Amino acid sequence: GEDVKPFTPGKAKEIVMSLQQPAVFCNMVDDWPALHWNAEYLSALLDGKTIQFRLGLKTVDLVPQFETRCSYVKATLEEFLSWSCGQPCLSGPFSCYEYSKYWAYADYKYIARIFEDKPEIFQDIRWSDFGFPGRSGKESTLWIGSEGANTPCHLDCYGCNLVLQVQGRKRWHLFPPGDTSFLYPTRIPYEESSIFSKVNVANPDLKRFPEFRNTIAYVVTLSPGQVLLVPRHWWHYVESIDPITVSINSWIELDADHEARVEEAITRMLVCAIKSAENPSDGDLWLNPTEVEATSHEINLQYLNKAVSAYFKYQKASVSEQVRPSSTGAGQRTSASCKRKKREAGSEPEGCRLLTHEFGFSTFKAENLQKIPFGPHLIQVLPQSQETSSVGAVAVESDGRDLLHENEGGHFGKLHHTRKELVMSTDREMPAHQMDSDGSPNASQTALSTNDLLDCLVNPHVISLVARLLLERTRV
Repeated sequence: GEDVKPFTPGKAKEIVMSLQQPAVFCNMVDDWPALHWNAEYLSALLDGKTIQFRLGLKTVDLVPQFETRCSYVKATLEEFLSWSCGQPCLSGPFSCYEYSKYWAYADYKYIARIFEDKPEIFQDIRWSDFGFPGRSGKESTLWIGSEGANTPCHLDCYGCNLVLQVQGRKRWHLFPPGDTSFLYPTRIPYEESSIFSKVNVANPDLKRFPEFRNTIAYVVTLSPGQVLLVPRHWWHYVESIDPITVSINSWIELDADHEARVEEAITRMLVCAIKSAENPSDGDLWLNPTEVEATSHEINLQYLNKAVSAYFKYQKASVSEQVRPSSTGAGQRTSASCKRKKREAGSEPEGCRLLTHEFGFSTFKAENLQKIPFGPHLIQVLPQSQETSSVGAVAVESDGRDLLHENEGGHFGKLHHTRKELVMSTDREMPAHQMDSDGSPNASQTALSTNDLLDCLVNPHVISLVARLLLERTRV
């Protein structure tokens, strides 16, 4: 007979929309054809088509390898597979990159775009099993990497994230939204929908970023067949730990995205206005390669007005939805499933344009959800102890059983609350590297840059306050 999944689509959706901490779904995708999407299969499917790879050094630096610091090549998957076997490449796109020194990552590849001539394969991915009917590969993104390939630590401004591991394993370092100030958030390099951390969480510079000591990492190793839920605004650093990894993800839209779009529009206006005023000869690569260009002030102002209008349109619609059931049809998508605008493409995929979408459903309220059914089919990602969270964290190897722990009531909250009390202590001293011999602040610390100003001006907490003030003004 047909395999029975541990959660119905309705229950899975309740968990996804309500759970505020990362968790791993097991035994939910065993019948998905996409589980056969290993790199060899995808190479045959692409049939010689080239895709862009990002290359970075395997050496671990004290600063993150942002995308502005990486190299880029276009290659076939066949060429990538030959290179990743360690075979010498005397010619071709990877010939300048020794495998022992570099990793390669084909990241953020819209399946709807790279397989636009094979739409039938979209159905290999069945997010309907998680309560999102009609959502398939068309609303999903593909990731193919070699060992060491990584994404710098960041948070996604829109939606929550479901990630299916297909081939190889990836290690995820996750940090809760409450750790934002300890991760030194920055919008440089700038890209809409991503807030980066200045800290290389795999090798943190604790002299430069002492507050990072106060973070607690939730670390999990995701294995093939497992699906990770990354809740809204959770920071994450992701690294491939096997020779070849393949992942598929989909960003799930949330009601909170409407206000987040206003915040992102404000951020775009400020960053573009201030950075565009700098002397281009300074050579600051402030625009992420995923952004096509720095948009003008006029366009950014239009974008802000559209974001505000969409917010109030949603507010009005949500009142009406309280008196009638809402639909969850496939056509009701938002830009959450289209996180990035890639430079390599001339336009965004159909259905991924910002601020033109309707929200067809409301977020499930946590108070209406019964006790989360943690167990062998839904595994809680637990925080590491403070002794191991800051440096040299060891991931939990997950075959499903390794991650299983008792759900001790209040464990997360108590641990987090204790740490917050330590951080808020008023007798903290300025780090020694910021002090002169006479005990006064270093003069060098006063040589502020444009980026220093922006780190404060577009800090997530500041932007959130500005957005709310702006919406209150508009409402009046």
